[in-house]
Amino acid sequence: MLFDILLQVAIFLVLLFMFLFVHEVPQKLISKLRLLTRRSNLQARRHFVIGAQLLSQARSSSSDFRSLAERAAAEADKAIALDPKEAASHILKALALELLGFKTSALDSLDAALSPLAAKSLSDEERGDALFKRAELRAAVDGGGGAAVEDLVESVRLKGDNAKAYGLLGECYEKKGLIDEAQKAYENALRVQPDYVLARDSLTRLGF
Repeated sequence: MLFDILLQVAIFLVLLFMFLFVHEVPQKLISKLRLLTRRSNLQARRHFVIGAQLLSQARSSSSDFRSLAERAAAEADKAIALDPKEAASHILKALALELLGFKTSALDSLDAALSPLAAKSLSDEERGDALFKRAELRAAVDGGGGAAVEDLVESVRLKGDNAKAYGLLGECYEKKGLIDEAQKAYENALRVQPDYVLARDSLTRLGF
């Protein structure tokens, strides 16, 4: 009895697929889906642009920054809902949350931005910047443990012109007691930016 029912269901599905294929329904559905996707992407970009403008205003405002940052985060959420694979919206939300003082939540947003699903939308340099920002937040939250070091090593590999990334890497190595590695990181920071005070003072303090 059960076998007969399953067989009838299978035959029905095969016939339905053949009917849809003959009448080009799948192609029409795919075309419609692509159109909807393009529209969603455009709406997502609009929310992202508005959020980025609000974040810029929040950073330059001393009195109304909290309200502006909250609105920026809300626009980022709207963009993410429409296009969760776009890393830039997750990064925008992280920056807004950081400005509001929510470092742990900002870390969560950067984790989403750097996830395999979203990181594909970033160039190598953009991914390097995002890794540096995540390392900064990790250092602020937990003092710069192994996860921060991993982010910074990958960050400077992808984008070797960030003196601050090398400087923070040197600080993290110092805290772990890896003085030789710290020295190399500070020297790389000075190679990129010869007037970088933190790196120069750190090398002097370490006796190099």
